[in-house]
Amino acid sequence: MSADERRESVIRAAVTEFARGGYSATSTEVIARRVGVSQPYLFRLFPSKQAMFLAAAERCIADTRKVFADAAEGLEAEEALHAMATAYQRLIIHDPDKLLMQMQMYAAVAAAEAAGDREFGESVRAGWLRLWDDVHLALGADTDGTTTFLAYGMLANTLASLGFPAGHRVWSGFYDSAKPDA
Repeated sequence: MSADERRESVIRAAVTEFARGGYSATSTEVIARRVGVSQPYLFRLFPSKQAMFLAAAERCIADTRKVFADAAEGLEAEEALHAMATAYQRLIIHDPDKLLMQMQMYAAVAAAEAAGDREFGESVRAGWLRLWDDVHLALGADTDGTTTFLAYGMLANTLASLGFPAGHRVWSGFYDSAKPDA
């Protein structure tokens, strides 16, 4: 494998491992083992554990942005909203590591900020802002619509993370396109 291909493998492994273990509890050793490389080689690709986490976070956000862009392509306003909601629901059901990685990103940034490290979150915030801008444009630059869509997305993240099954009453306030399939 080329260094770029190996780097890509490390990012995929980092998403999985950080999603499941969080930033603090995930060792670079477990990431290296998942990829099949040594830790020294891992650190030739990434200068630090933090750099690996931030690359995994960026990948998670980029993948979500792509899901939204693909779903909304050629659609406007409410059609785009429902297409993106359906696509996002599929993403977090079929690739639960994406959901878990998002939750770990928020926790890691909050922990870093509580410890006085604001820089750690800058990259994550920048990626999330790009996602917000993409959604905003897909929804016709409607700030209320963007806020509502993303607020429902965060509620979906919470309910899915807590394991509320499809059909549970907590999902009843969602538009049908944003409800998990029963």
